[in-house]
Amino acid sequence: MGLPDDAAEARAQGWRTLAALHARIEDELERALNKQHGLSVSEYSVLDVLARQDDYHLRMNQLSNAVVLSQSATTRLVNRLEDRQLLSRYLCPTDRRGIYTEVTEAGRALLAEAQPTHDAVLSAALEKAAELPEQAPLVKALAEVALPV
Repeated sequence: MGLPDDAAEARAQGWRTLAALHARIEDELERALNKQHGLSVSEYSVLDVLARQDDYHLRMNQLSNAVVLSQSATTRLVNRLEDRQLLSRYLCPTDRRGIYTEVTEAGRALLAEAQPTHDAVLSAALEKAAELPEQAPLVKALAEVALPV
């Protein structure tokens, strides 16, 4: 048994609005990060996720889940960042089947340079989106989710 037509349409419209907000923000971040730091949004996300870990590393499957990419896409992305010496990989000392991905000093330095750009572009994109009646409720919801409890 499905939703009534009006409820289904409201949900679909909400999803389209969320997708539009995401696409707008990601596009602006992609352009700014690439132009100013030579990073894609996905590359920035990988560096950011790893840099937030206590030991600057995660297993590949954990990283894949954290950045919401497939295993193969994560591997290709890590390969590119490793070629640029921004990441390194090594075998888990307690489980030789596990591979850790670790952000290098060069990766942390590039992330530190890119973070102000990321934060400023994200903030500006959200401010613009808040001016649009259809996206304003989503921006408000994001602000509420981000508040500490």
